[in-house]
Amino acid sequence: MADLFPETQTKAWQPLADRLRPRRLEDFVGQEHLLAPGKPLRLMIESGQLHSMIFWGPPGTGKTTLARLIASSSAAHFIAISAVFAGVKEIRAAVEEARQAHAHGKPTVLFVDEVHRFNKAQQDGFLPHVEDGTLTFIGATTENPSFELNNALLSRARVYVLKALTAVDARKVIDRALVDPVGFGARHMELVDEGRDLLAQAADGDARRALNLLEITADLAVARDGRETIQLETIKDVITGGVQRFDKYGEAFYDQVSALHKSVRGSDPDAALYWFARMIDGGCDPFYIARRVVRMASEDIGNADPRGLRLALDAWETQERLGSPEGELAVAQAIVYLACAPKSNAVYAAFGAAMDDAKQRGSLEVPLHLRNAPTKLMKQLDYGKAYRYAHDEPEGYAAGENYFPDELGRRRYYLPTDRGLESKIAERLTYLRELDRRAAPSVASKPKKESE
Repeated sequence: MADLFPETQTKAWQPLADRLRPRRLEDFVGQEHLLAPGKPLRLMIESGQLHSMIFWGPPGTGKTTLARLIASSSAAHFIAISAVFAGVKEIRAAVEEARQAHAHGKPTVLFVDEVHRFNKAQQDGFLPHVEDGTLTFIGATTENPSFELNNALLSRARVYVLKALTAVDARKVIDRALVDPVGFGARHMELVDEGRDLLAQAADGDARRALNLLEITADLAVARDGRETIQLETIKDVITGGVQRFDKYGEAFYDQVSALHKSVRGSDPDAALYWFARMIDGGCDPFYIARRVVRMASEDIGNADPRGLRLALDAWETQERLGSPEGELAVAQAIVYLACAPKSNAVYAAFGAAMDDAKQRGSLEVPLHLRNAPTKLMKQLDYGKAYRYAHDEPEGYAAGENYFPDELGRRRYYLPTDRGLESKIAERLTYLRELDRRAAPSVASKPKKESE
């Protein structure tokens, strides 16, 4: 397996992003929270003291480059494999190569890209070689290590979180490519500031994407008077239709879903619309969002405004009937309505508490007076005996009646808020419980359990 930090000259046929891969820490752009003077990763690289680590961050933030720089600074042999393509054979070959280097007194950095793609057994396979010093393990992942990596591996590696590049960072990458001899320095490429800004913004925090876009536009540059100019219109044509970072069912996906839901819950219609737009622009299935909006209506608005659930269902149906992009407007309407509506999670909490009792208290029998008695035998066994038909009672309410299993006693799960329609529901329930108290003080409602 070849060393992937070669000292040879770059080749013209290599992609621009590969040709411009930093060979020195000083050329690395971004990650100031880790690499600024005095920061932990910077100190480790400068000291050459290796330890196993996990780089977690979005694409194009320099995970592979950092691994190479670390190996270079430590004069270590560098081996890189990808969990997308590698299997047991490749892992064994990498370990054997590391052993040979170790036998000759040379440390080895084994870099595993997309490490979250390895299963538990494959991840565990590295542990003994990390522990005996055969190799230093560096894994790269775009997914949350807490969910995707084994605890045994995490306990032996430090996690460094890499952040998406800022637009300023992306512009630095572009500027360097325009003047570097292995980039476009020899071509005297001209690019107006507005063009640089457009490319930096379109990169969406991904240095590799910034360079790929620059390379495409450079291939379409117009030659004039011995210089080449990248036209602004060319840049706009190239970046049109580019999508934002949205890893479906990955970390970015769930982060944005969470942000949308929390914005609705927090009664911020503008933020909710922004996250909805981000998800749609990134290619999210609009039906997924429509279903999620229905959940928001029940979980966070509930009986404070029951119309919200109906509106959410109507928006879902409209999306199905109209399709994209027209259907998204109805979903946006529902999102704005729910964000502006009074909030209550009282039903959500009540249902959870009832589920807890149902699971923990076992199969308690239905009281005889609540059972139906369609046969003579069942009537002889007192099924339905003494049942009070609420419609025949004063005010249509059987004051003092108990509808819970005898062993459970009465419970209070639903505690309506004083917001929206639920305030009226709360008044009604308070009145009915006062009727219960007057009718049968001995069966007055028990205090709510602390666990509820």
